Amino acid sequence: MPGPLNGVKVLDLTAIYSGPICASILGDHGADVVKVEPPDGDTMRGPGRAAINGVPGPFAMLNRNKRSLVIDLRNEEGKSAFKRLLPNADVVVENFRPGVLERMGFGWEVMHEINPMLIYCSITGLGNKGPYSNRRVYDAVVQAISGFATLQADPKLDRPELINTLICDKITAITAAQNICSALYAREQTGEGQHVQVSMLDSALFFLWPDSMANYTFVGREVDMGHVASHRYFVRETKDGYVITMPVKRGEWQGLFTALELDNLLLDDPRFNSPMARRRNSAMFQTMLNDAYKNFTTAELVKRLDENQVPYAEVNSRAEIVEDPQINAMGALLEFEHPYGGLMRQPRPPGLFSDTKTGIFRTSPDLGEHSVEVLAQYGFTEEEIADLVNQNVVHTDDY
Repeated sequence: MPGPLNGVKVLDLTAIYSGPICASILGDHGADVVKVEPPDGDTMRGPGRAAINGVPGPFAMLNRNKRSLVIDLRNEEGKSAFKRLLPNADVVVENFRPGVLERMGFGWEVMHEINPMLIYCSITGLGNKGPYSNRRVYDAVVQAISGFATLQADPKLDRPELINTLICDKITAITAAQNICSALYAREQTGEGQHVQVSMLDSALFFLWPDSMANYTFVGREVDMGHVASHRYFVRETKDGYVITMPVKRGEWQGLFTALELDNLLLDDPRFNSPMARRRNSAMFQTMLNDAYKNFTTAELVKRLDENQVPYAEVNSRAEIVEDPQINAMGALLEFEHPYGGLMRQPRPPGLFSDTKTGIFRTSPDLGEHSVEVLAQYGFTEEEIADLVNQNVVHTDDY
């Protein structure tokens, strides 16, 4: 069965992380995604990253299910060639700094005039207006402005810390893909395309607000709670390792106390028998719990936690993730042959459809690998393609 986005044609003008991930999500769902690259390619193709036979691991994930078309958009011939693609496209995704594409002659108004049904998605760091909008922006900048860095701070040192992954890029990519699908649905009702603008900062704030910023919900009645409740208390040390436990409901707390052989003390002791009491006596409570965890090996404790229905997990190293029995039972990691990089492993698209297929339909492309194929599909003649190649406007490995 074809994917749920089968028939949707996407022109991907993005680079680095947020944009390419967004476009790859569309490709995972069956869209025909053409990665439009400059002659020197996406920066993520470059050296300094884990690579085999010239295929960087990050690039292979970020750009699966895409074809590569190299057009030099710095000259007029390249711009004219790209404009000829637009009438047959459904979606354009770009993540240039605000104003760059407009100066190149490819702003929303121009593209909309060429193709009124086009969905044009602009991904920015900090939006299109405001005092920060023209800054160069990467994930760490958004983590600082949105509050991620403060939330990660060690309360003892009060030093901001960054989450050790490009979380804002990834949140933005998922948000942008969802918004594009919504715009495609709206087009089915109206017959009109539209400009979709998604910023990393908007995406990060939306992600944080339900829990980490909830005390700023009521205007004029904000509550400064100081340091947020640290999630470090979910990590507990055993005799020989670590486990994560996260009891929330009363029955889960009772199960934890039973597993730790503390049930009588903690359920009957007024210092600890309610959430409010545990907060009032937090230091003493945490010390007692930490001591109790260390009475068990990890294997002993996880068995007891499981028997008492406590939310728990052993802590995987990155190497252990690929061997985790639950991950393997789900089939969450796919293995496939890349024509240049050999046997690869990547996560499957995180959504299973009963009637339409998602998956890795194409491996990441070589630079310009599909230039001739794509141009021919979009209506260029052999002579026109050869002329563009000879002028060095289009780069390909087919000539």
